Amino acid sequence: MDSPQLSLSELQGMIKNAMELALPDSYWVRAEISELTVNRSGHCYLDLIETDSANNITARVRATIWSYTFRMLKPYFESTTGQLFSEGIKVLLNAKVEYHEVYGLSLNVRDIDPTYTLGDMAQQRRVIIARLEEEGIFDMNKELELPLVPQRVAIISSPTAAGLQDFIDQLHNNPQRIKFYTKLFPAVMQGKEAPASIIQALDRIFEYEEFFDAVAIIRGGGAQVDLVAFDNYDLAFHITQFPLPVITGIGHDKDDSVADLVAHTRLKTPTAVAEFLISTVEEFTSYLAELEQQFVDAVNDRLQENREQLNNLLNSISGLARMRIKDEQQLLQISELKLKTGLESYFQEKKNAFHLLASEIKSSTGIFIRHRQNLLARSVEKTRFSTKTINWKKGNELKTIRHELKYKVEDKLKFENQQMLRLQETLRLVDPQQILKRGFSLTYKNGKLLKSVEQLAKGDRIETRLADGTLESNIQLITQNS
Repeated sequence: MDSPQLSLSELQGMIKNAMELALPDSYWVRAEISELTVNRSGHCYLDLIETDSANNITARVRATIWSYTFRMLKPYFESTTGQLFSEGIKVLLNAKVEYHEVYGLSLNVRDIDPTYTLGDMAQQRRVIIARLEEEGIFDMNKELELPLVPQRVAIISSPTAAGLQDFIDQLHNNPQRIKFYTKLFPAVMQGKEAPASIIQALDRIFEYEEFFDAVAIIRGGGAQVDLVAFDNYDLAFHITQFPLPVITGIGHDKDDSVADLVAHTRLKTPTAVAEFLISTVEEFTSYLAELEQQFVDAVNDRLQENREQLNNLLNSISGLARMRIKDEQQLLQISELKLKTGLESYFQEKKNAFHLLASEIKSSTGIFIRHRQNLLARSVEKTRFSTKTINWKKGNELKTIRHELKYKVEDKLKFENQQMLRLQETLRLVDPQQILKRGFSLTYKNGKLLKSVEQLAKGDRIETRLADGTLESNIQLITQNS
């Protein structure tokens, strides 16, 4: 052996010196965070990787962010990007290459460029939106018709969400006293578990689809970094495919999440969602009132037209009567004039006969005029009676229509209220808490519901949930049904 012998530490030292000479500066490195841990001292340890188009790992290295640097970089990154500094994100790091005789090669991270991650997040968001559009499902939930009276609302929210109680209080205590029926389907609303948890809540609502008019996904308050969960393809896909209109109010003003974009209606806050539902029902109530007023106005207009026609007819009859009397008077005057212009001699000769004829004419004229006056009086009286009869009939028809409309509206409201009460009772009966109160229990191992004894082994610790509390116990004996 001609080459000199080296101890392992000497060889490691040579490697360290060679790397320090070859890579003396810090470098900006693009990578994806595969693993991330923070120890008690506040030091952050990363596993950085690079993958190819087939998602195969082509490079891997350990990295460290010492506590004094991590305390500054983490809040700066999260406040700038709105994204948690966590596993699975792509980052641009400024790091110095270091080599340790015991721990080997690693990168010492000194700075981070959040704009690179912002660009990657925006690109991922654009990819999700483009994929939904290419699949032709982006607007599917928007195309659903929101019921005219959306009073049965399924709520997806964390039971401890800041805006949940405000939403329920505003909905049930509205000034118009509109009745709403709500059911909470609890879900995690932030972090990695949020998309899957919200999807599970949607699946539970789907089982009772016929009981609800719409779904409200609400989440009031919280940091911007907690909203990344709503830029998720699987969650957006489930919203587009859901058979009920989905209304979002997840509490942020700056940008719409992908979930907002595909939902039927996007609102900023849970309070805004409650106001939207109240105003929608109120608009329908106003529409009914407007229809009633339009109907009454139409009936009144028709009655007015009939009154005007009757008045015109009466005026026409009166005019004809006056013209006939005038004609008779003119004929009488002509006859008198002819008599006066007769020959004097003839008048003298016929004076006695004329007096007799004049008396007869006068008598017959009076009878004729009285007869005509009687006919006219009877005609006027018939016209007045016909007018009163028509007005009385039309008034009765209007009263009947109003009564029918009133009873139909009341019957419809009673029917809908009965339907709502039956649905509320059904929801109460299927409530898991009610089932527990009837003597049933749920058994969990490590937070997962047990369905078979094959999931257990002797010595396992289990949790049993009853209606009024929780029991913890250890498995001593397992007996399986044959």
